[in-house]
Amino acid sequence: MTKYIAKRLIMSLLTLFAIIFVLFILIRIMPGNPFPVERMSAEMILQKRLELGLDKPILVQFADYISMLMGGSFGNGTSLYNGAPIKPIMLKCLENSFKIGVLSILFGTLVGLIIGITAALHRGKFLDGLCTIVSILGVCIPSYVFMIFLQYFFSYKIPMFPYFFDPSRFLSSAVMPAMSLSLFAISTVARFTRNEMVEVMNSDYVKLAEAKGLYGLQLIRRHVLRNALIPIVTVIAPLVVDLLTGAMVIEKIYGINGVGKLMVDAIAGQGVDYNYVLALGIVFSALYIGIMLLLDILYGIIDPRIRLAAKD
Repeated sequence: MTKYIAKRLIMSLLTLFAIIFVLFILIRIMPGNPFPVERMSAEMILQKRLELGLDKPILVQFADYISMLMGGSFGNGTSLYNGAPIKPIMLKCLENSFKIGVLSILFGTLVGLIIGITAALHRGKFLDGLCTIVSILGVCIPSYVFMIFLQYFFSYKIPMFPYFFDPSRFLSSAVMPAMSLSLFAISTVARFTRNEMVEVMNSDYVKLAEAKGLYGLQLIRRHVLRNALIPIVTVIAPLVVDLLTGAMVIEKIYGINGVGKLMVDAIAGQGVDYNYVLALGIVFSALYIGIMLLLDILYGIIDPRIRLAAKD
């Protein structure tokens, strides 16, 4: 197991390094200016480029950037927040997005599993059709449309929750964006859970267990859910990254100071802040690779055959 984890870890680190290199090169060769040119003279821009080392060869700039990353810094912004250090601002935004993302993951996974299990246990019946309709609606309705719907009814018509995000009232403020973000997760988890459970329930070993007198929750827990778990975990993993890193439109509508809104501000500000775009791209990539690494390890724990196949 140790060799399996070490191999996956090395592959993940190499993948992250390749992503950082590609992102850095693409951002450096993009046209445009990373500074608010309407507020700066040509001399000021030139001085700023010299300060940031943008006059150096691109590979030298990349080596300097990697050295800075190894020191735990993302540098300073070029136009956003008056060129303040990126790390503390980004960490605060990540904290807000993570809190809401965790609520979305828990709510979306729990409700999705309940709907999927209910549909599988009543396949071909009314409840199965109803759960399928709910899953389809969850995919078809954009999360920001659902967010506006919730704002209208539960902030305007029935003032249960604040209309915009209020950090001093985090729990009540997080309900509506968390529910909006979890809509797609609910439908996706429900659909995969239903399909995988139906497939497993039609398998020979489950029929054999039923013939031996095993029914109900014991059958589902010991045989059905365990064998349907790998495909379900596979679909949940990328959703976790999407929810943890926030949704740009949702955060913009609700006024959440998260990483999604930070990315929009970095791109749509008075000058595209390439340093923020690069830093956020690296963080998003690292989170995704980390989740997929954890998923590989879970695969090896859940199904030892995967771990043994990796040795061949």
